[in-house]
Order: sequence, then structure tokens, then C-alpha cells
Amino acid sequence: MIFTLGCNAKESTDSNKSSVKTEESTIVVLETTQGNIELKMFSKIAPLAVENFTTHTKNGYYDGIIFHRVIKSFMIQCGDPTGTGRGGESIWKKDFIDEFKPNVVFDRPQLLAMANRGPTTNGSQFFITTVPTPHLNGRHTIFGEVISGQDIVRKIENIKVGRGSKPLEEQKIIKAYIK
Repeated sequence: MIFTLGCNAKESTDSNKSSVKTEESTIVVLETTQGNIELKMFSKIAPLAVENFTTHTKNGYYDGIIFHRVIKSFMIQCGDPTGTGRGGESIWKKDFIDEFKPNVVFDRPQLLAMANRGPTTNGSQFFITTVPTPHLNGRHTIFGEVISGQDIVRKIENIKVGRGSKPLEEQKIIKAYIK
């Protein structure tokens, strides 16, 4: 099920943003150990990824899951219930296809994207970028952006990490919910 509050499209005019058409959209809140992060879903751009993410959110799948990989000046990653970076699955119990659009690119920080093991291997893991990451274009589905809590993303990004870029002090999603 895709949760959409409206579908009025408008062109972004901010010079720091992609020329992505934005729409009224579902907002997901990640209540983390550092504070709340609000994510705006791109349901017109990546409907499968949004359906997967919002359904997992409604079902409590992300509640209690840790940020298992944090790389300063790159991204924070979450969504694996095993906490190892090797687990998780989609709502369909199998991998799903990538959803790339030529005008939707990693040209700024605070973008929400699917983590994967290669082409068409999307499951439950996701990441939020902390810098522009153009080398990821055409490799990871962008399906949302941070609209509030950018400072919380930065706090998580700046946590000390150990082996495998895993935070030394557990950073987790306490609860994820649709706003």
C-alpha cells in the first residue's frame, strides 16, 4: 500500500536541489537515540521502494534496529534486523528492482536511498547521505529526503566507530512511524 497525501507536483527552484519534481508526500519519522529524523517519501519517483519502506514502518520492522554502518562524510546506514549488514528482506520476501530516474541524483546531502548488494537486490536496508555522492548515481534507488532532523543525522554521522564502520556506542531507531 502506498500512502500519499496528495499529488500536486511542483518544480524545485532551489539552486542547491535537484531538478526533481516534488509532490505532497508521506512523511516517515525515525525516532532515534539521538532525536527525530523526518523523511519525505518520493512516491512518484520510486513507488516500490516507498511502498516497501512505509509498509515495513507500519509493521514495526524498523523499531529497535541499529545503525550498523556509519561513515563520516558519506552516509549512515540502517534497516538490517540482524545488525550485521547482511540481513533484512523486502515486504515481498524477495529482492526488488531498482528505480532510477535520470533527473534524480545524489547531488546533495540528506537523501534517503536503498542499500543493496548490486543491481536489483533491494531489501530492507537503507541509508541517508551526509554529502553529495555522485558516484552512487545509477547504483542506488533514491526514494526520499530528510526534511527535519538534519542535525540528528550529523550527530549519528559523528559517532565514533570501530571495525566495519559500526558505531562503538549503539545508535538505533527506537520507533519508526508515519506522521
